[in-house]
Amino acid sequence: MTPQLTQATGAAHTRIYSYGAARGENAVPNEDLIEPINSSDEWIRQRTGIITRVRADAGTTAIDLASDAAAEAIERSGIPADKIDAVIVATISNPKQTPSVSAIVADRVGANPAAAYDLNAACAGFAYGVAQADALIRAGAAHYAVVIGTEKLSDVVDPTDRSISFLLGDGAGAVVIGPSDTPGIGPTIWGSDGSKADAVGMSHTLTEFRDGLAPWPTLRQEGPTVFRWAVWEMVKVARQAIEAAGITADDLAAFVPHQANMRIIDEFAKQLKLPDTVVIGRDIETTGNTSAASIPLATHRLLEEHPELSGGLALQIGFGAGLVFGAQVVVLP
Repeated sequence: MTPQLTQATGAAHTRIYSYGAARGENAVPNEDLIEPINSSDEWIRQRTGIITRVRADAGTTAIDLASDAAAEAIERSGIPADKIDAVIVATISNPKQTPSVSAIVADRVGANPAAAYDLNAACAGFAYGVAQADALIRAGAAHYAVVIGTEKLSDVVDPTDRSISFLLGDGAGAVVIGPSDTPGIGPTIWGSDGSKADAVGMSHTLTEFRDGLAPWPTLRQEGPTVFRWAVWEMVKVARQAIEAAGITADDLAAFVPHQANMRIIDEFAKQLKLPDTVVIGRDIETTGNTSAASIPLATHRLLEEHPELSGGLALQIGFGAGLVFGAQVVVLP
């Protein structure tokens, strides 16, 4: 007779305990970027809502940013670092193919020997990481997890690219997730559309660069395609996440979409018919688009500026290269 295996089970519910953040050291105003794209401060503001963005020093890596954000989140959570048994990093800007950012960060913050892995879901990466941490803890595969979105996009910017160069910033945002007596993370609505893979991504491959067939790979996008997809398709996903959580838009205290473009954020809010009481994350104005880091950075700022949001419900949605998307409603710590 085959022996009966034991399967792990974990906490019934999970929640976010705390946030941490790290931003690039330098504020880069529009004026510094307009000459190579033959543009103006007014043009960038009107199209994107960005006044300035943060970019890191040459010697600062996505790993450094992630470590700083994770350290703050762990300190604020009250959970000892050695009790963190999973570290999940969402990034598209690991300076090396391997080892992972997560393994290095786990060691730096004192969580060694936590399970550690990176995931690449671009601007939806943080929402994907939250979904995975929630599932791992409820399955008994982890007790406490750190989820980090970290990017140093200034390494992959072509200053002459009018489609994206002026959007991008550097930073990292992190959360500690653990067991909860009540549900703190709603069902995740996530997915992909690889048929639109060419809409956002790298201009070339590393092997093309190595073989002298192409310049250093940089990020590029088809702006109108991405804008239409974000505004029309992602609003449906946001509505599904609200419905799956068993609430209505009126129950939300905050809305934190990926900080892609202020026009997209405004259109989103309008289509979701959010009441005036909902506080909307608009971190893009002074941080720029930081891909996987944008949602936790924007939420961190909201909680600093609006402490009364603590305990309220926030809808977060990430969407980007892949194309991929992920959304869930969470209880703010």
